[in-house]
Amino acid sequence: MKERIREILSGYDSENPGVRANLARMLNHGALGGTGKLVILPVDQGFEHGPARSFAANPAAYQPSYHFELAIEAGCNAYAAPLGFIEAGAARFAGEVPLILKLNNHDSLHDEKDPLPSQTASVRDALRLGCSAVGFTIYPGSARCQTMYEQLRGIAEEAKANGLPVVVWSYPRGSGISKEGETAMDVVAYAAQIAAQLGANIIKVKLPSEHLEQAAAKKVYEAQGIPIKTLADRVRHVVQSSFEGRRIVIFSGGAKEDDERVFNEARAIRDGGGFGSIIGRNSFQRPKPAALKFLQTIMKIYKGEIK
Repeated sequence: MKERIREILSGYDSENPGVRANLARMLNHGALGGTGKLVILPVDQGFEHGPARSFAANPAAYQPSYHFELAIEAGCNAYAAPLGFIEAGAARFAGEVPLILKLNNHDSLHDEKDPLPSQTASVRDALRLGCSAVGFTIYPGSARCQTMYEQLRGIAEEAKANGLPVVVWSYPRGSGISKEGETAMDVVAYAAQIAAQLGANIIKVKLPSEHLEQAAAKKVYEAQGIPIKTLADRVRHVVQSSFEGRRIVIFSGGAKEDDERVFNEARAIRDGGGFGSIIGRNSFQRPKPAALKFLQTIMKIYKGEIK
């Protein structure tokens, strides 16, 4: 095992061998294996946003096996999805790519201000399907966040007892914060800290903006001169907020964007000490040849082959 992977795993000394082995499995898999960087393909958008909004741009993506094949051919570290998509391909593609079963989801048919996702799968499902980890979404800022925190605590306890790492989607959202505040520097760093405190092994957050949402936090950022001017600075602060880099932090890709913008974001994640990207719509909403080229470019950026 490469020294960088041993260094990352040293941050998880309190975890049992099963959790550490599955973390190592993902870190050592695919084109970025052994580098300490991750690119994960997440496909929960069909549940979260609806099928047409997610897959009509590339109709091949309606087929569950398409996403397994894309993750495998691109050399992704892992593939994450809700129960239905994982069940549809877990047997056929067994052992070809580490799987992350997303245990809760939220639909947009009733898009309330203070969301509370439903638990849609279990740790037992993850074990049955041969998954390497489970995923769970929390919405810090929602009036119902306490319920999510308590649910996550129970799920994390069960998952880790069975050797499965916990990946937490920590997305600030709700009546407690503004729309701009969902990606504010102080709020994203806070969301990462909350996920770490709740026992996340891998933390997924959005890339933060320069905006500061909370008046009390803004005073501290300004008084202490915390650097947040560049995206690399902001990534560095999120990693710092996640136990000084002792928790793996990856950043979401969001809606489909201009390629060069995504590539520049990957450079900032790399330069700021982030661990990588979890990129869904920017990957599967394009024909497979273009998606493979796109993902491989991001991986080359993380490996330093593209500056």
